[in-house]
Amino acid sequence: MELSTPRLCCVLLSLLAGLASGVEITSTSPTMEKASGESVKLDCQFTLAPEDSGPLDIEWSLLSSDNQNEDKVVILYSGDRAYEDYYAPMKGRVHFNSADPKNGDASINLMGLKSSDSGTYQCKVKKAPGIRSKKMKLIVMVRPSKPRCFTEGPTEEGKDIVLRCESNEGTKPLQYSWEKTSDSKLLPASAVADPVGGTINVRNASASASGSYRCVATNKIGTDDCILYLNVTPPRNTAGIIAASIITVLLILIIIAIILFCCFRARNKKKYEKEICNEIREDVPPPKSRVSTARSFTVGSQRSSLGSMSPSNLHEYALKPQYDKIPSSEEYDRPPSQVPLPPPNAARMAAPNLSRMGAIPVMIPAQNRDGSIV
Repeated sequence: MELSTPRLCCVLLSLLAGLASGVEITSTSPTMEKASGESVKLDCQFTLAPEDSGPLDIEWSLLSSDNQNEDKVVILYSGDRAYEDYYAPMKGRVHFNSADPKNGDASINLMGLKSSDSGTYQCKVKKAPGIRSKKMKLIVMVRPSKPRCFTEGPTEEGKDIVLRCESNEGTKPLQYSWEKTSDSKLLPASAVADPVGGTINVRNASASASGSYRCVATNKIGTDDCILYLNVTPPRNTAGIIAASIITVLLILIIIAIILFCCFRARNKKKYEKEICNEIREDVPPPKSRVSTARSFTVGSQRSSLGSMSPSNLHEYALKPQYDKIPSSEEYDRPPSQVPLPPPNAARMAAPNLSRMGAIPVMIPAQNRDGSIV
């Protein structure tokens, strides 16, 4: 059975009307740029159709840049209740714009923006059988941090001096600009600036390049600057520096040699004094010099007496025991009270009797009580 043309048109119109029914979402801007620390409103307005009779669910999520990772749900509204602390990194910073989102306002406010908040956000509204979603991109820009100004290379006349300016933080692209704030306030004629790299190359620098310079780092949301003072010095006397270095090294070597010589000499002197001290202690002569003298004198006297006697007198001389024995050192050391007495025969013999017997008088040296010869 074939359908007539008017009936076919009515069927198509009814189908199109059914497809058009359901939730509708509107958003003001698909892309927003904000500075860090500021607040932003992510707009999501929706309207419901009469056919949408199921429970209302609103879900905001941060889409992953990598398809392999899972999207992160930021805030949720379900069962007439808002779950605002659903995402830990944004806890306390994200809220619904309306106290009752079911009235058609699913927008959220995100405060205290950070660079990590940048990304693509999706607002999804579901009220069965209608489901709609909307995406928007948020770019959180960071203003340049205070740059650091410094020079590269020697700051001498005739050399190439590089002035560098760097900002560690800040959303790119960053632009750098240099200006001289002293004297003529004009950059040197030989200066070549790089606004992206933040450098100025001053070729064949002269003394006129000295002065204060200011660098300004800029991006879309802010600026910051730093000051650099450049002092171009005359070239160094390389030959004089080398000569001074050589002289210094020689002086140091001479001082070291003198110190070593003094230490060596002091060590030898100390060693010599120690050896001399030891020799004096070993060579001390014994203290009994008088005893040996007396002994040699007595022995000499005995020998002279023996030489003057004749063979006939030897027998009589042998009867005199006091002359047969040389006194020992112990006898000389004895006190006078312990000196042995002469034999009785010698005391009884008188000098005339000795003369008749042919004896020759002998001089016996006298001795003191301590044994020394008088």
